Amino acid sequence: MSFPNTIPSALVTALEAKGYDALTDVQNAVLTDEADGRDLLVSAQTGSGKTVAFGMAMAGTLLAGEDRLPQPGAPLALIIAPTRELALQVQRELDWLYAEAGAKLASAVGGLDPRTERRALDRGAHIVVGTPGRLRDHIERKALDLSNIRAIALDEADEMLDFGFREDLEFILGSAPEDRRTLLFSATVSKEIARIAETYQRDALRISTLSATNQHADITYLAHTVAGHDRENAVINVLRFHAAPRALVFCATRDAVNRLAAKLHNRGFHAVALSGELTQAERTKALQALRDGRATVCVATDVAARGIDLPGLDLVVHAEPPTNAESLLHRSGRTGRAGAKGTSVFVVASSRKGRVIRLLREAKVQAEWVDAPDADLVREKDRERLGDHPALAKDLDEDRMEEIRDLIERFGAEKLTAAFLSELERRLPAPEELSGTPPERQREERADRGPRRAREDFDAGQWFEIDLGRKQRAEPRWLVPLICRVGGIVGNDIGAIRIGDTATRFQIAEDKIDGFTEAMNQPRETDKNVRVKIAGDEPFETASADFNKGPRERTKPKRAPRPGKAERAAKRQHDDDDFFSGTVEDTRPKRDWAPKGGKPPFKKRDGDKPFGGKRDSFKKGPGGKPGFKKSEGGKPSGFKKSEGGDRPLKRLKRKTG
Repeated sequence: MSFPNTIPSALVTALEAKGYDALTDVQNAVLTDEADGRDLLVSAQTGSGKTVAFGMAMAGTLLAGEDRLPQPGAPLALIIAPTRELALQVQRELDWLYAEAGAKLASAVGGLDPRTERRALDRGAHIVVGTPGRLRDHIERKALDLSNIRAIALDEADEMLDFGFREDLEFILGSAPEDRRTLLFSATVSKEIARIAETYQRDALRISTLSATNQHADITYLAHTVAGHDRENAVINVLRFHAAPRALVFCATRDAVNRLAAKLHNRGFHAVALSGELTQAERTKALQALRDGRATVCVATDVAARGIDLPGLDLVVHAEPPTNAESLLHRSGRTGRAGAKGTSVFVVASSRKGRVIRLLREAKVQAEWVDAPDADLVREKDRERLGDHPALAKDLDEDRMEEIRDLIERFGAEKLTAAFLSELERRLPAPEELSGTPPERQREERADRGPRRAREDFDAGQWFEIDLGRKQRAEPRWLVPLICRVGGIVGNDIGAIRIGDTATRFQIAEDKIDGFTEAMNQPRETDKNVRVKIAGDEPFETASADFNKGPRERTKPKRAPRPGKAERAAKRQHDDDDFFSGTVEDTRPKRDWAPKGGKPPFKKRDGDKPFGGKRDSFKKGPGGKPGFKKSEGGKPSGFKKSEGGDRPLKRLKRKTG
C-alpha cells in the first residue's frame, strides 16, 4: 500500500516489514498536513493503534529530515505511561517501528532496578519510556537530562490522573524545554485532561476518533445471570464453552484473583495470575506466558485493563463487575483490537444484575442476556468442535494403515471412537454443574390505594389500639403493614399513628371502620398474638423516640456505696488496736495448720534457732562433705588416678602407641 508522505522512509520500511497494509483512523488522523509539527490532543478507543500513531506523529520531529537518528546521548523523546506493563509494551512497539532509523530506547519504570536504568541512561538513548514516579526520580537525581527533548507523549493520560500522578506529570512537563511538542493521548477528555492540555500545550489540535454508535463494534457482549454460589463454576463453563486460545478473566481484588487462579489451575486450566502485589518480574513472566501460549487464561485485576496488548486474545470474562463504565470499556477493549473479533462475557450474580445493566447503559453497550452454559451445553459444544481437532485434520499416514486396520479389526470402530472421545474429555477440564438460572425477583403488586386521602377524611374516623409499643421496638415502617394485614385495609386508610411505651394508637378512616372492626375480631393464621381493640377515652401519652436508648431502671434498690480506701484502712487499724490491747476477745477462726493446744509450730534447740543443728537427712562423711567418701589421693573415690599423672586417656594412648 502507499503510506502518507509525512511518514519518514525508515518507518515506512518498518511498517511494511511488520505486515501493515492499512492504517487505522487515529493513525491517519495524526499524519494529516494540519497535524504536522503541532501539539495534539487525541482521544481514541482502546485497540485503535495509538502507540504506533504517536510514534509516527513524532517521527518527523525526531529525525528532522534525516533517514537515521544521530548518535545517542541525551534523549530526544519522552513517553509517559501509567503502568509498568503498558510502558514496556510501548517500548517494544517503538523498538520495531524505529529499528530502521537506528533508535536506541531505554526504560524507566517502577519495580525494576534503578541502577541498571541509570547506567542505560548514562550510555545514551534516543527515546525514554517510563512511568511518572520513576521518571521524576531520575530527573531529581540528575540521571535523566531533558535539555534535548523535542517531543513528549502521554499515553492513557486519564488513567495517570486516576492513579494520582498529577504532581509527577506537572513536574516532568515543567522540567522539559518549552519549545518541545506535547502529544496527549487519552480515551476520554475530562476537565483535568483539558486543564493539563491548556497549561502545557501550545495551540493543540483536537482529534477525536471515538464514535458513540460503533464503539467496540468488533466485540460481542454476552451476559449470564447465575446464583451467587455458582459464579466461579460459571466462569469455568464459559472458558470451556468458548475454548479461546487466550482468555483474560477480571476480578475486583487481589484475593479474588489468587483464589480463582488457584481454582482454575486445579481444574486443569493453564492459568496465571496478574495483580499489583506481584513483582515486576512476576508480572512480566505471567504476560509472556500468555503471549507464548504456555498459559491460556490470565486472571487479573484492573491493573491489566489499561493499554495491555495481548495478540490473539479472543475472550474477556468479567468474573466480577467493573467499578464504572469507563473501566468496563477498557476491560473489554483488551479483545477485538485492530479489527479483530472478540467476545466480552459478564458473569453476574443475580443480586448485581441491576448494577451491571446500569453500567452497560452508561457505556452505551448492548449486551445479550442468555443463560450460562451448563455442563451438557459445554459437552455439546465440544462435539461440534470435534471436526476442527488437529488430529482429524491430518491426512492418514499410509505407513500406519496396517496398524490402523488391525486395531479396527481387534476392537471395532465404535470402541475405538469411544476411547478417542474419552481421551479427549480426560485432557480437557471438566465442566461444572450449575444450579440453574435464578428466578427474577418480581415486585409484589401493591393493592390499589386509590386517591390520597385528605386530613379531613379522618376527623370522623375511629381510634384503635394495638398492644405494641416502644418496648417492642415498634416503628411505623412495620406497624403499617401489620395493621393492614390484621384489618384488611391499605396504608391509605390509616391516619395518624401515636406510639406509646407498651401500646400504639392509630386512626382508621370513617368508611373503613366497620370492615376493620369485623376483620380484627376474626381468627387469624398469622399475627395470632397481636391484639387490637377500640381505643378508650383515657389519655394516651406517646413515648419518645429514644425510649430504649437510655439506661434502664433498676428493679432492686441500689447498694450503699463502699467506703473508700482510707476509711477501710482506718477501720482495720482500729480493730487491731482493740484486739492487742485486750479490750476485745479473739473470735477469729483457728487456721487449719495451727497445732493443737496452741503450741508453737517449731521446737527450739541449742543456739536459739529452730532445729539448732544440721538436719538428720544429711550425714557428713569423713572428708567433711556430705555424700562423698574421701579416698587417699584427696579426691572423691569415684575417680581413679591412672599412671602418667592427670593426662587424659587419649593422650596416653597416643604416647604409648
